[in-house]
Amino acid sequence: MAPRKVCIATHTFLPHVGGIERVVYEQSSRLPKYDFEPKVLTSRMGRNRDYVLNGIKVQCYDSLNIGFRFGIPYTIPHFLSYKTFLHCINLSDIVHAHGHPYLSSLLASGIAKKQAKPLVVTQHNTFIKYNGFLDTVERLNDLTVGKGVLRRADKILVVSNATQKYVLSLGISPKKIEVIHNGVDLSRFKNIVGAREKIRRKLKISKESIVVLTVRRLVFKNGIDTLIESAKTAIGKNKKLVFLVIGNGPDFKEVKSRMEQLKIADEFRLTGFVSDQDLPFHYNAADFFVLPSKSGEGLPLVILEAMASGLPVIATKVGGIPEVMIEGLGSIVPPDNPKALADAIVDLSLKKLAPLKEELRGRVTEKHSWDKNVAKLVEIYEELI
Repeated sequence: MAPRKVCIATHTFLPHVGGIERVVYEQSSRLPKYDFEPKVLTSRMGRNRDYVLNGIKVQCYDSLNIGFRFGIPYTIPHFLSYKTFLHCINLSDIVHAHGHPYLSSLLASGIAKKQAKPLVVTQHNTFIKYNGFLDTVERLNDLTVGKGVLRRADKILVVSNATQKYVLSLGISPKKIEVIHNGVDLSRFKNIVGAREKIRRKLKISKESIVVLTVRRLVFKNGIDTLIESAKTAIGKNKKLVFLVIGNGPDFKEVKSRMEQLKIADEFRLTGFVSDQDLPFHYNAADFFVLPSKSGEGLPLVILEAMASGLPVIATKVGGIPEVMIEGLGSIVPPDNPKALADAIVDLSLKKLAPLKEELRGRVTEKHSWDKNVAKLVEIYEELI
């Protein structure tokens, strides 16, 4: 039997870095085992019109990407891109769109319905609070683009119960919604012998330091400002603390300026971009992980990556984060609260963390893997085709 073809529509894809991009990659790379042939349909972002990424075929459409300069990854497909969408969907047996608020999902869902192709939509995040005019724009987009996409879907997959609640708030029937938690690549994120010492030498971090890791796009809406303020307080209480911040973004200069104002540049290290190949080694260099999100989190991959690497996690009570936190192996704090975050960091820095590593790894292995995630996804595809 010939492989069944899946058109996977996403606003951005690797090498552009992001959570949705990673989910699409992990699922697409495993679908061929089940006789599904994926083709990713995504915005061009300055690349070739088509390319292959580790065996995954990618077709690009032209788009306007004005929002990126403001830290909002929102693409607007060019009107000529309609033919690209039409071609990809016409050749497919099923269409899978990622993210309800994107115009790429709206266009893909409209063509899928016209061609009577089964449509799956995965919603990743909850409502993202910008605290201003953009909140109104986002709500309007939800009520127009978002609801249009979700109503056309034959099946809606959500990455957490919190995301499900968000989708239900838009008036969508619960009958076509299913929760499938994200996974983690257990073969990549694990204990790597010698990585701790190697990365610390490279970054000139001493063996005695207690390294607090975060992996974030550097935009203040992601809570990086909260982390900076809490770091100042925490370092004052425990001089061994060193914060390692992996990621880039539009607020990089502002973040650097604030750390210098607070005189914590030596203890608050900005690595910038770290490749997928090197990222697991950096997890191994840390003692624990912090995620200071303010809003919008469906189910962050970085928490699962950290725990698979044996790192206890301190995270904010936002979106689906509490659903994967393990009692006794980390802690939850209120969002946008530097004092509470600093207190949790100091408290965890004074504990013996090595005994927790094996249990964390075991719990994540039991509950979260991409193989389990994709096996469930395939069941849904087969129900619809």
